[in-house]
Order: sequence, then C-alpha cells, then structure tokens
Amino acid sequence: MTVSKTSQEPLWHQQELAFDPPKVTNPKHVPLKHARFQKLKPTVVFDTYWRFAVERQEIFLRRAGGSLLPWTDDPILQEYRFTNVYRASDRVSQYLIRHVIYDGEQSPNEVFFRTLLFKFFNKIETWELLVRRFGIPSSMDFNVEHYSQVLSREIESGRAIYSAAYIMPSGPKSSHHGRKHDFHLSLLSQMLTDNLPERIVDAGNLQGTYDLLLACPSIGPFLAYQFAIDLNYSDILQADEMEFVVPGPGARDGISKCFDAAGDFNPADTIRMVTEHQSEEFERLGLNFRDLWGRPLQLIDCQNIFCEISKYARVRHPEIAGVANRTRIKQKYRPTDAPMKYWFPPKWSLNDAIKRGASLDD
Repeated sequence: MTVSKTSQEPLWHQQELAFDPPKVTNPKHVPLKHARFQKLKPTVVFDTYWRFAVERQEIFLRRAGGSLLPWTDDPILQEYRFTNVYRASDRVSQYLIRHVIYDGEQSPNEVFFRTLLFKFFNKIETWELLVRRFGIPSSMDFNVEHYSQVLSREIESGRAIYSAAYIMPSGPKSSHHGRKHDFHLSLLSQMLTDNLPERIVDAGNLQGTYDLLLACPSIGPFLAYQFAIDLNYSDILQADEMEFVVPGPGARDGISKCFDAAGDFNPADTIRMVTEHQSEEFERLGLNFRDLWGRPLQLIDCQNIFCEISKYARVRHPEIAGVANRTRIKQKYRPTDAPMKYWFPPKWSLNDAIKRGASLDD
C-alpha cells in the first residue's frame, strides 16, 4: 500500500509526515495524547472512510425522511449493499430492539432468552416463524425438542433459518446434537440453567457480559462482543458502548486498508483512536456529518464502518488489497421504497425526537 499524496493527513499525524501536506483552511492544532499516534501512516482509504460514513448516513436520513429513490449519486452505494453507519439503525437491529427485546416480559431471564434466541439465527423470518407457532417465545415454556421440530420442518421445506450476515459455528465436534440448530437451542437452554442472565445483570458492564458469553461453548470473541452489544440495547444492562471494542475480521481488513502501518496500536486501539477523533476528522475534510440526534459514533459503529470500508474499497480502491485480499463485493443492493419507522433503546432518549419529527441537526 502507498500513502496518498492527495489526501490531508489526520491532524494527530501531522508531526511525522512522509510528504508535505496540502494547506488546510483554518488549521486547528490537536495535541497528541500519545506519542504512538504519530506512527500511524494513513492511506487514501482513510479519507474515504469518513466520506463513506457521511454519505451512508445521508442515505439513512433521506430514506428515514421519506425521500424517493435514488438516495445517493454514489454508483458503488447504488449497486452494492452496505450496512448503516449506526449499527442500531440497521433493519435487523431495529427489528430486534422493537419487536424482540421490548415486546414481551422485561425480566432479565426473558429479555436474555428472547435476545439470544433471535441472535443465534439473526433472521427475522425465523423469529416470526417461532412466534406463529409458540406465541412470543418464553423461557418458561421453552422446549428444545419442540422448537427443533419447527425449525427442522422449515429446513426440509427448502428455506434457510440462519442469516448470511455472519457464520454461526456448529458447535464442538464432541457434541452429540444432530443439526446445527439443535446445538444452539440446547446451548440456550444450558445458558438458562447456568443462570447466565442473572450473572450478566450482576456483571453490569460490557466487559463482564462479554467474558461470560465468551466462556460458552462455540461462542468466540466476535460473537461474544456482538451479543453483548445486543443485550445492552435492553434495560438489563446499562453499559457504555465506549467501554471497549472487539474488532471482527472485516474490520481488521478495513484497518489494514486505511493504514500502511499501525505502529504499536492493535486493531482495538486503532478503532478507539479513530472514534475519539471523529469530530476532528470530519472537520479536517470539510465534511458535515449529521449524527443520530446528537449521538456520536460509538466504538461498535466505527468498528462496523471499518468492516464496510473493507468492502467499499474493493471497488473504490482496488489497488489496496488489505490483509484479506478479497476483490469482489458479493451482496447487491435491492432497493425498496418501503418506509421504516425507526425506534431506538428508550434509554438513549432519541424516540421523542423522532416522534416530534425533529431534524437530525437539532
């Protein structure tokens, strides 16, 4: 990879440049918090990271505001599917928050059960199938065999029960369960037997929740962190999304495309540094990023953007391979004019603004 000779360097890196930076209007000095920030060497993709964030958020706002297609002039964003900048704004996360987490009894046991049951499959159609058969799923009458029979029939009918968004592991080879979903249903039952919901409430933070989930069979670091974020949308946790981050494989590839060298930063450090300097970076590039009713990008959001820029750069910057060395974007965008009514965790205090139709600039 090569350092772009046309993009402005990040403000924290201007003390150690490999070239003369272009002049910046109204330059602003940002004191370095750590000397190791100077060792980062951004590529042209890093500027694209911020421009992508702005335009993808604008697509969200235009759609949320009822604008008709097309929502962007960017040919890459028109052709391929990319997730929203804010993780909680995505269709599946929105469904989870509104129709799974907050639709039903709010005890820790029931919220945990519904959330993990949904997330194991991460597919709206699978959840709605179970609701039609059992009503709102409840741990009180959860029966692994009965749920398995319903899901097995769905598979036999030729329909997928798992989302393609990420791969759910099939469980340890020592498991005597037949199908993949049998293992996950049994794992959920075991989590309840082990009083995991109560232990998560006692932990009270993302790190403790992550550690408890990571100790479960087949739950690796990426899934444990994603599930912890999902549980934190509920009221059984009151954790700060800026507490910590676990980069997934896609985010690691995106980071490798944005930086030639990361110095002594690990990927989590890099995501935190980028998240904490988001305002300066938008200002540096003269970009107007309209956030989520005053909610800035969190660690999980910037992690996701790195994952999406990994894909976007395959077309926009094909000369920069990254660590994954992938060249194509698989998922095409299938536009729909169907409006979405957005609803976020009540503890974020965003929903009243949405009801009032407040501008996102408010």
